[in-house]
Amino acid sequence: MTFLFHRWVDGVRAAALASVFTFLGAGSVSAVERLKFDLPLLDVSVSLNLKGAGTAAELIEANPDLQELDRAGDGSVSRLLAQFLTAPLPQRTSSVLEQSVGHPLLEQALLAASELVKVEGLPPDTSGQMLSDSLQAAYRAGEPHLLGMLRRVPGESLSIDFQALASYAKRLRANQDDARALVQTGTAMAPAPTSLAESGADGWTRAEIRFAVAHRSEPLEITVLTPEGTSNGKLVVISHGLWDEPDSFEGWGRLLAANGYTVLLPSHPGSDADQQKDLLSGAAAPPSSEELRFRPLDVSALLDGVQAGTLLSGQPIAIDDVAVVGHSWGATAALQLSGLQTTSRKLKTRCQDPRDPDRNLSWVLQCSWLSGADQGSLADPRVKAAVVVSPPMRLLFDESSGPSLQAKVLLVSGTKDWVVPSDPEAVVPLQGGKPLANGHRLVLASGGSHFNLWAPADQKEAPILGPMILAWINEQLAVPSSHTFSGGGWGNASVPLVDVTGQL
Repeated sequence: MTFLFHRWVDGVRAAALASVFTFLGAGSVSAVERLKFDLPLLDVSVSLNLKGAGTAAELIEANPDLQELDRAGDGSVSRLLAQFLTAPLPQRTSSVLEQSVGHPLLEQALLAASELVKVEGLPPDTSGQMLSDSLQAAYRAGEPHLLGMLRRVPGESLSIDFQALASYAKRLRANQDDARALVQTGTAMAPAPTSLAESGADGWTRAEIRFAVAHRSEPLEITVLTPEGTSNGKLVVISHGLWDEPDSFEGWGRLLAANGYTVLLPSHPGSDADQQKDLLSGAAAPPSSEELRFRPLDVSALLDGVQAGTLLSGQPIAIDDVAVVGHSWGATAALQLSGLQTTSRKLKTRCQDPRDPDRNLSWVLQCSWLSGADQGSLADPRVKAAVVVSPPMRLLFDESSGPSLQAKVLLVSGTKDWVVPSDPEAVVPLQGGKPLANGHRLVLASGGSHFNLWAPADQKEAPILGPMILAWINEQLAVPSSHTFSGGGWGNASVPLVDVTGQL
């Protein structure tokens, strides 16, 4: 989700707070007058009177406890409240929420927060409709900020249970413990030679093209990297994550192109950076579940174009053995293309439980795919190798279909990834041996997060995963090279890479 999810909240505080203030329900016509903070570990409950308070100063005046704290802190409480509760929200925030009401992404974000924030006597409304209505009412009243929105929430009091935050943190830690243990008992691969790791600095040419595909109303925008030297005749397609763009992974493509591969980096228009801009401006809803099908279709359409000679014409490309590399949602698409079967079964049974011990941020995205999950099995027999980095996969895929994959898959997960944590999304689905039959591998990146393993075009350092990606594809596509996965020497000095396949 490049979750995935990491850019939706940028610059939109109300949307971010929607994942915290999942308080809205139908019923009472009165407005919230008190905001309570429950601190069970300290056996303390702090209650704030919101009635008549439209500014930070008025809020402090209405609450003697805050007055004492503000005096003791030389006005620090006033400043904090002004920044958090009464700072104006961007004008477009209301449009963003209107577009998102009832969307599975927003519903799952609100469900995840339902244990943290509650309105007394009202059930949670995960549609987001009352959140949108309350914010619009605040705008109309000339109070376009969080405090104005809270004062218009139906109900009598709203409580925030900080014990729930501690539980979330504990669950996140538990969702990374197995991966950390595997890394500690495993052996990191020796770092790649500096000359290889930096070989993508030149030796390639770059072009940007547009290519029409039948399943979309607009052409795909594609970054094309071709080797300046001898081509090995092999093709690699790199798929970006949610609300991301090809530029974020061009470092991988440059290394591959400098070593003989032709590389295509398409932008997926229904869930790319431009779609995010439209969402944040209030001009578009979040990505639909149809994108689960469209993303792998984008890649297959490119392969069709190369095969038909309408794309990369004149270049001798072997189209019957292609590699696909993906990050986050792009990695999920790569698994679909590799032959892993999708299913709605787990989505139906696990998406509505906010206390599921395996629940993590990527489930917000995965659960939004429910309506399209049974149409997501889109294997492309031309894909023979895949590298999937941080894919949301636990709920979407039927792991028992792993042995039937036509592509050899290298799964990579970071031990500090809080968006798509390693244990539920990589380690657990692969335990027991079956999913790793036929040569698939799992590599854990010690200290890797959801955002430090990619390779932006302007990154000065050599890409962390670049040598490993090159080694895997060389070996699986039988490209003559001394640099192969089984030959080693594809690790990284700053982020140790450990193949833990034999420990599962």
